[in-house]
Parts: sequence; structure tokens; C-alpha cells
Amino acid sequence: MTVLKIQTGAENPILRQKSTPIDTIDKSIKKLAKDMVETMNASNGLGIAAVQVGVNKRMFITTINMGTDHEGLITMVNPHIEFLNDEKETGEEGCLSLPELYKPVTRHKYVRVKYEDLKGNNQILDLDGLNARVIQHETDHLDGILFIDRVDE
Repeated sequence: MTVLKIQTGAENPILRQKSTPIDTIDKSIKKLAKDMVETMNASNGLGIAAVQVGVNKRMFITTINMGTDHEGLITMVNPHIEFLNDEKETGEEGCLSLPELYKPVTRHKYVRVKYEDLKGNNQILDLDGLNARVIQHETDHLDGILFIDRVDE
């Protein structure tokens, strides 16, 4: 596996692009996913989107259930948030692309996300709390949105 260069900076045009869908989950996509896991772990991240390593594709890696017996890594290809509940909560967020910057962001407390796994199978997850926050943060990356665009004033 390889540690990839993380794109940084609020004005970085790469981070402001809307990512394109992945048509085929081939060896190159699977290798990218492995390299992204290595990069995320080396940077102590909770999630990382392909655009953050300079690849304009709709894919991200996330850790769910952080710090529990059910902690695990999930690769989401072409994720789409299908549902957001009305209840919101505010929490501090940071980002590998904006190192050393942490700000409060209000997000939906519950999400339903549909995505493909690395085998091409459709999956649906219902998540809340920190898990829901990370999904929203990483999905924003795929749309060229950084968490600082959502900071509570």
C-alpha cells in the first residue's frame, strides 16, 4: 500500500470540484481504496474522500462506530444520502485537507446512505450521531464542499 499526498487548502481547486461517478469497480479502484485507507490511517483521520488525494471520483473511506467493539472501515462507492432527519446537532469538525483547523458545524443527527461496496453490491446504512456526521462530511467533499462552508456563525 501507498500513502498518498493529501490535497490541502480551502481555495484548492481540486477540493472544490464535484466528483464524477465510478462506472466500474476495477483493480485500479480497489487499489485506490487500499491506498486511501493507508493514507487515512497514517494521518489519524476518521474518513477520507478520493478527491482529497487528487482523484475526482465519488468514493470515500470512513470509520464507523469509532472506539467501540463494532468499529470498522467502510468503503463507499457512489454514495448517495437518501434521507436526513429533521433533528440536528452541533459538533466540532476537522479535516485532513484543512489541518489544525477545528470548527463547530451543525449537521443532521440521522442519515440513510445508499452506496456500492467494493464488490459492486448495493448497500444501505442507517446511521446516527458521529457516524452520520462523518457520512455528511465526506459526501460534502464529493460535491466540492468543505466543512468550513457549513460552520455555524
